[in-house]
Order: sequence, then structure tokens, then C-alpha cells
Amino acid sequence: MSTPLEDYALLSDLHTGPLVSREGSIDWLCLPRFDSPAVFTALLGGPDDGRWKLSAVDGEVVERRYLPHTFVVETTWQTPTGKARVTDFLPPSSSRADLVRRVECLEGTVQVEHDLRLRFDYARATPWVRIIENGEPALLSLAGPDGLRVSGPLLRWSGTDDEGNGARHDTASLPGGYRPAGDEGAGARAPRLTGRFGLAEGEVLDWDLTWFPSYESTPDPVDADQALAETVRFWGDWTSQLTLRTEHDPMVLRSLMVLRALTHAETGGIVAAPTASLPEEIGGSRNWDYRYVWLRDAALTIEVAVAHGLTEGSKLWRDWLLRAVAGDAHEVKIMYGVGGERELTEHELDHLAGYEGSRPVRIGNGAADQYQADVVGEVMIALCQLRDAGVEEDRYSWGLQKSLLEYCEANLDRPDHGIWEMRGDTHHFTHGRAMMWAAFDRGIRAVEVHGLDGPVDRWRELREQLRQEIDERGFDTEVNSFTQTYDNAEADASLLQLPHTGFLAYDDPRMLGTVARIEQELADEHGLVRRYRTDSGIDGLEGDEHPFLICTFWLVEQYASSGRLEDARALMDRLVGVANDVGLLSEEYDPDAERLIGNFPQAFSHIGLIRAADAIAAAQERSQR
Repeated sequence: MSTPLEDYALLSDLHTGPLVSREGSIDWLCLPRFDSPAVFTALLGGPDDGRWKLSAVDGEVVERRYLPHTFVVETTWQTPTGKARVTDFLPPSSSRADLVRRVECLEGTVQVEHDLRLRFDYARATPWVRIIENGEPALLSLAGPDGLRVSGPLLRWSGTDDEGNGARHDTASLPGGYRPAGDEGAGARAPRLTGRFGLAEGEVLDWDLTWFPSYESTPDPVDADQALAETVRFWGDWTSQLTLRTEHDPMVLRSLMVLRALTHAETGGIVAAPTASLPEEIGGSRNWDYRYVWLRDAALTIEVAVAHGLTEGSKLWRDWLLRAVAGDAHEVKIMYGVGGERELTEHELDHLAGYEGSRPVRIGNGAADQYQADVVGEVMIALCQLRDAGVEEDRYSWGLQKSLLEYCEANLDRPDHGIWEMRGDTHHFTHGRAMMWAAFDRGIRAVEVHGLDGPVDRWRELREQLRQEIDERGFDTEVNSFTQTYDNAEADASLLQLPHTGFLAYDDPRMLGTVARIEQELADEHGLVRRYRTDSGIDGLEGDEHPFLICTFWLVEQYASSGRLEDARALMDRLVGVANDVGLLSEEYDPDAERLIGNFPQAFSHIGLIRAADAIAAAQERSQR
């Protein structure tokens, strides 16, 4: 049985995002980047696929929390003989990647148990392991281009070989009973390393797992006290820039922090989630790799960042977006690697059992080669908001946006796969067409309001052409609703975004009719909204999925913006209640099993929460005037 997603907390150093369970097991860790191969892959298989568990013997967890305004996780264990606190964190750094684990005995005495299983390349490579002496003894693991050094008291050997390099491997020489399980000898494979270590009240033990290129010198361990102080200070400095003004401020704060945590510090790319292949249906095959940067997600992140005072910080995301598209503005991808890579070939890892048996396990994402008509519109809306907030365009950034509008025009009549990345036939999706309308609309605004240059008369012509087309072909008078595509009458939650584009008002009668239909056909008894009806067959996939959290947040936003404030608050309370104890949301939610589903934590869901909270705050202000 896999660990429930709600039991995990995210760690981040702005390069990677491991997950640590409530019971102290780090089951997912990609190094050195979010989209690098995993060295701990138990999340998609079992313990032997790689993990690092640190727990109190005979103990139970009595408290877990993030230190305020950080991604430092504190877990408190109670045992029959005492109490201990485990602190897990990744120090933000541009020069190295460290995972630090600290155990403090708070009361009495405790025993701490380690179970460390190092596997490289998604558990396809078991590293070669040896003990090195460089100050304190450390465990060195190498596999191909990757090296890991594990430093800490678990590696204090009492014996040495003739050269004094700590190469004796009899169990008696290992304090605390720490041992390589399953093999002996320097340079041998050590598939499992276990040990128990006693602590008395006031005692502290620290461990540091450091990644480095295997062809470079082995780095020294960090100073845990200094690293912890710097980590707390980093997150405190960043959160101090935020502007918060809603009744849901704690969740908005955590959501904004999640977006920052999923952003690569150097490149500025924000991954959709730090995980891969977590299923949309337990036991199903809708399992996708989300460790890449979608233009859509980056654009939506810019929007919420600007709304909360991160105008300068948003340049990081903007610059990534512009670099990724540069040189290929006439052949835009919908997603890229963290550094802007274009080749994201999808393949399956047959050796992994999958999360709760959900197979296949997929790495890479074939949707990268899809055409999705909405993407340019998302980008143009976000960059318009950044411009309106006072961030000036330079010659390069505006020139690239003009190229994106040329791309839009060149693909004006091209059917697409839609926002949901369906793997069936292409269609003219109404949402995508409205986003194309929005792309030209924001280009026109740039000329009219900000004095930038461009073929504004042609853009006006195309904008009007799209408006007439959407009115005529995207709205079905018989069902009084906008439709999923021009050639079907299906409901689709993406239609909730039409007012956000400026295409029509939230209280437009056509929009209210669309909302009523979404409530009837896509919302469950709890008000949670699915993206579309999977049984229509339009997506070309087998199986089903659960309510999609961002779609439900969009409904909250719609309620708040169209005069249904109490409905908005009630649904928002329901949604906030599905977050786990440290405020994290996945992609979907199973209300019957009351569990989080899909890749986790999901940037899309946290973006939706921020926007919904902002819409409620704005509605509240209007009601008090």
C-alpha cells in the first residue's frame, strides 16, 4: 500500500523538490534538478526502489509542521521513553545540493532508526559505495555522472585499513550497529544501510546528503546550524515581499510559497509539480510526468505574483518564458525542460510497480509535441498584467510577443488538442479560440495604452473575426451554454475561464447559462468539478479521473465575481479543507475516499486557490461599498 499523498510534505531548495512522509521517509528525490532522474523512487514503487527513512523506534508522530514562512519541516515523535524532533530541509544554494536531517532529543531518551537505500536513475542503477576519509568519515556513492556523499554520525568507523581510509567492513566496527546490509567490502554494492542510534535529552545528531557531479571533487558537508539559519532567513526574506489581503491569507501565503518552491532559482522555470506519474485514477493508466515547465503555468504564475506584490520577482518567470520561446517563436512548444529544453521524449519504466499499482510509470511527456491554441493567449494576458504593473518592455521582449502573435495568425484555422492535452483527435476548442481572441486583444492594448508598435489594424481585424466565430460556433442556444468544441455540445470546465480573458462579463447571461450546465453535468454532490466527461471518448484515453481542483477554484472565482458570494465562500471552505496538514494540494481529489489524487503538490491547484481567494476578497470589498 502506497503512502497517501496527504501524508507527504514538500522540501525545496529552488532546484529540486523531494517529498518526505509523515513517518519520516523521503520517498521521492530527483537530483540535481526537478526533472533529473530520481535517486529515491519509492513513491512509484516500494522501499527497495530507493528511500531514506528516519524514525523514532516504537514512536508515533504527535506533531508535524513547517516552521513559519519556510519549507523547513519539523516532525515531533513521542516514544515510551522520550520525545524527539526531526528537522528536514534543503538549504537554498546556487553551488550545491544538500538534504539535511537533524534529530534532537527533547525529553528522556530515544532511539533513532535509519533505513537508507540509494538507487540512481529511477532505481535502474545501484551505486557503487565506499567509505571515504575527508575529515569525518562519509559514505560515497557513485553511478555514472552522479555522486552522493552521506555525512553524519552513522558513518563513524572505528577501524581503518593499512592506508587509514576507513575501509574495514566488519559490523563490529560500526557504531550504533550501522551496517551495509547485503554485501561487504570496499567498493561493493550496498543496497541497504541500516542503523540505530541512541540519544539522551539535549543531544543532537545531524546528517547531510550531498549531490555532486561524480567527476568532480567530493564536497565537504554543510554546517547544519548555519544552513538551517540561512534557510529560515531566505524564506522569511522572500515572504516579506508579499502583499496579502484576504480572509484566506494562510493558505494564500502557503500557495504563493509553493509556486516559489517549484521555481528553479537560476533558470526561473516553474515546474507543474515536482513528481511524475502519480495517477489521476488509482490503478489506472492516466499517469503523466509533470516535472516540466508549461508556458500556461508560467503565465498564470506571473498573474498571481503580480497581484501579490511580486512585480520584480515576476521578471524571473518572464525571462525564462522569453528564453524558452526565443529562436522558435514560430514553432512554439507548450512545455519545456527546466532550462528550456525542447526534447521531452515520453517513455515507460516497466521495472516500477507504480503508485498503488497504477501503471505504466511514465517519464517524459508526449504532450510536449501537441499544438494547444490557448497557450499564446495565456502568455499575452500575463505579460500584459506585468506591463500594466509598471514593468517596462525592452526591445527584445516586445519583439518576441509580436512574433507570438504572428504564430497565432499563422495557426488561426488549425484545430488543437485543447488545454487538457487530450490524446484523441484535434478540434476547435472554444476555450482555445477565446484565448486566441485574448492574445490579439492584449497586443492591441499594448499599442493603444503603452504606445508600443505593431500591426494594430490587422490585430483588430483578427480579434473581431474570432469574436464573431466564437459567438456563432462556440455557443449553443439550445442548451444555453458555450460548448467544449465547435463540433460537439459537451460541457467543459475550461469555459469558466472565458470571463477571465475579458471576452465577456462574469454575469453575462450566456456565461450564467454555461455555469448552470457545468454545475449540472460536471459538478458532484459536493460541488467539486470535473474537467469534462471522460465517457464522451473525446480524450482518446481509457479510464476515468476525479474532480480537478483548479476547475473547482475557477467555479469559486465565478461565483464570487457574479454575485454569489455565499456560494463562493461555502465552496472555498470545502476546497481549503481538502489540503493536507501542511497546506499542500494535489491535482485532483477523490471525495469518496477523501484523499488527494494526481501529481503533488500541483502548481495549478495552488494558482487556482490564490485566484479564488482574491475573487472572494474583491467581492467582499464591493459588497461593503
